[in-house]
Amino acid sequence: MLETDFENEARNSELMRQLVSEEPSLRGRVYIPSVYPELSSKRVLTAEWIEGVRLWDREAMTAPWLGGYGAGSPGIRQTPLSSPDMDALRRELRENPNTDKLKPERTEWRGSRGKGGLGVSTKDVMTTMVDLFSAQIFKWGVVHCDPHPGNIFIRRLPSGRAELVLIDHGLYVYMTPKFRHEYSVFWKALMTFDNKTISKITQEWGMKAADLFASATLMRPYEGGQFSKDMLADLDGMTPSERHYEMQQRMKQGIRDMLSDEDKLPKELIFIGRNMRIVQADNQYMGSPVNRVKMMGEWASRSLFQDPNLPWPERASNAWRHVLFKTVMVASDILFYFFKVRQILGFGGGMEDEMEARMKDMAKEFGVELQHEVFEG
Repeated sequence: MLETDFENEARNSELMRQLVSEEPSLRGRVYIPSVYPELSSKRVLTAEWIEGVRLWDREAMTAPWLGGYGAGSPGIRQTPLSSPDMDALRRELRENPNTDKLKPERTEWRGSRGKGGLGVSTKDVMTTMVDLFSAQIFKWGVVHCDPHPGNIFIRRLPSGRAELVLIDHGLYVYMTPKFRHEYSVFWKALMTFDNKTISKITQEWGMKAADLFASATLMRPYEGGQFSKDMLADLDGMTPSERHYEMQQRMKQGIRDMLSDEDKLPKELIFIGRNMRIVQADNQYMGSPVNRVKMMGEWASRSLFQDPNLPWPERASNAWRHVLFKTVMVASDILFYFFKVRQILGFGGGMEDEMEARMKDMAKEFGVELQHEVFEG
């Protein structure tokens, strides 16, 4: 019902616009279209017109820019229209409803043959996207829950850099400071195989099968857990058919355990998981140009010493641990570039492709057929 309430969407949109404008690492890289409240209501939402390339049009994003030196995408405006400009626009629309100012078609930047594009890199685009949604999850606790490719435009700034435009702010999750902190600690623990912390947090969330939830969060098999190790040891010596049956039974029990106490389960996890799955699919579609897991891990770790709600001694301790954490994450980069080189040489896909393939193989061992495309919007 919230998605049909455009006053709610306008509030979400303006809040996200404010948060982005106050975040130095995102300012100038992300744009939230202005909403005109005087022309909006619970049933009508009026926002500024945006010209850009949809995220799924990779060719138009990366094709050479033919719009001229020092120029950007048409219609780029970093500040909303002033009141006099709005009054003039209203008068023109009343007098001439078919004016091209209502929905302009400006395609000169594509060139005479229509083959031009924004000339931006997929790495630049995906870096901005992962930074934006990581900030939402780990720093602000205000999460856009429907970031599928149709809700994201890419524009070219006059500097030549890519700018991400986020629309459709109807469905948001607002995390409590406590849950946001727990989720940041949980994500960092996943990166460092801190099973004690993972088990502690998942138990507070009413879960027992911590390994399975860790795999579902990372969207790849979690290799540091005790569940898988114990199971593999128990299955040693069984025939293939016995092994397959036993793994199916344990998976069913594991899923029941994972949701052992639904009253404790933070419902936000459902929507946050969907957000991350769509971002993973976007990165995969772009050819895995960025190490998404590492970037999100660093945002989680950084949030633990930037959180103003934590006491100063704890923040100072977390800052030192963040330095150590970044050192540990070098191993993740080595793996990322291994898959990148292999991808360039034509011997396989990128890191996201490898992660999805391994996740599907693990699930198949348990008798589960994953259909990830249902999360892709």
